[in-house]
Amino acid sequence: MASNSEDHQNDDHQHVVTMNLQVNKDHIELMQRKISEPPRLLSKSAGRSGCCIFRVPQSFVDVNGRSYQPRIVSIGPYHRGKPHLEMIQEHKWRFLGTLLQRTEKIGLTLEDYFQAVQSLEMEARECYSEAINLKTDEFVEILVLDGCFIIEVFRKIGRVVPSEEDDPFVSMSWIFPFLLRDFIRLENQIPFFILQSLFDLTKIPGDESSLSRIALFFFNHTLQRPEETLDKYENLTGKHLLDFLRSSFITFIPPVNKDPPRETNSPSHVIHSISKLRRAGIKLRPGKEDSFLAIKFRRGVISMPPITFDDFMAAFLLNCVAYEQCHGECSKHMTTYATLLDYLVNTYKDVEYLLDCNIVENDFGSDSELAAFINKLGRDVMFDIDECYLAPLFDEVNQYYNNNWHVTWASFKYTYFNSPWSFISALAAFVLLVLSIVQTIYTILAYINRNR
Repeated sequence: MASNSEDHQNDDHQHVVTMNLQVNKDHIELMQRKISEPPRLLSKSAGRSGCCIFRVPQSFVDVNGRSYQPRIVSIGPYHRGKPHLEMIQEHKWRFLGTLLQRTEKIGLTLEDYFQAVQSLEMEARECYSEAINLKTDEFVEILVLDGCFIIEVFRKIGRVVPSEEDDPFVSMSWIFPFLLRDFIRLENQIPFFILQSLFDLTKIPGDESSLSRIALFFFNHTLQRPEETLDKYENLTGKHLLDFLRSSFITFIPPVNKDPPRETNSPSHVIHSISKLRRAGIKLRPGKEDSFLAIKFRRGVISMPPITFDDFMAAFLLNCVAYEQCHGECSKHMTTYATLLDYLVNTYKDVEYLLDCNIVENDFGSDSELAAFINKLGRDVMFDIDECYLAPLFDEVNQYYNNNWHVTWASFKYTYFNSPWSFISALAAFVLLVLSIVQTIYTILAYINRNR
């Protein structure tokens, strides 16, 4: 019996060996090639701190659609060659030509531009999360052409250099808003150090402007910051234009407190919606700081600097959140702000309150549309509430909210004194109660007098 069992095992083993011999060797070689090929869609450089230009995750695209993709101009390699972007692509060469005409007077040629950028090629390639399958000449051409185009647009809009007569970039008003938005889309970037290198190279004698200054002046056409405040950002830099503009809102925000989180009686750090906060006596007021991120809480009042929601701000916030989610070593200020708004706003009535408080200006759409956008803004994001820059504010608001005296008194005021009609109703009920008590007292006194 033992011998038969051993023979059976040997037969099984021989069968397995036979099966192995029948494997397709060509397919094995194909598998080996795939093992040896490095990933292209998320390259090895994507995990390094220098990588800063990413494809937006599909989960974000599913929620927010085309908010991350350029509409009229391609910057960088990701959207190069798409047919709907060809119109502006043609004008890039015109802008490069006008720039060359100026710099040739000081001895600079197109070859000098090319050499300056080519020396930075490898560093630039590592800024992209995808492997850029372009030859050196093709990749450097993109960086030179797109970098010079951006710089020329900044200089013309900032009146550093004159615009050509009847230039469509000036005469056709629809182009400029699309340029503003396309320049801050995450997938539509080139490294900031490329822009800085080309800017420094192409400065002509007498030009005292800085790249940060003319870039902020360009974006200020929609942000409407006081022009005198732009001097504070004279030496501001970034990974690319999106990060540069994002940094201008973060620069003066106090750093995150790294102390261990203090214990609170609150079961959750999550802030309630505006409607619930108001019932607990918590009010919202417009702040006076330059950055909408500078939010404070004191004595039952949340102070939020005003923000205007329009197509540009919507694209800016969405792309900032996507950038912060993709970049591992990046601060999460915009993600925190987006999450706070998502906590505060549940319905259009919460948006109405923000409008009434002059905290929000709605140039985006209806109040319901803005509420829906805000709720999408904080969707599918990784957010550590204990590590964010607003962590102390979340704790303070929740402590105030969970104070029973505050909630009871505020709920009473909210219920009976929130509007003239509710106050009149409460007053009428009080008067009826008093009259009922008086009538009862008179009835009792009359009964006592009759029985004396």
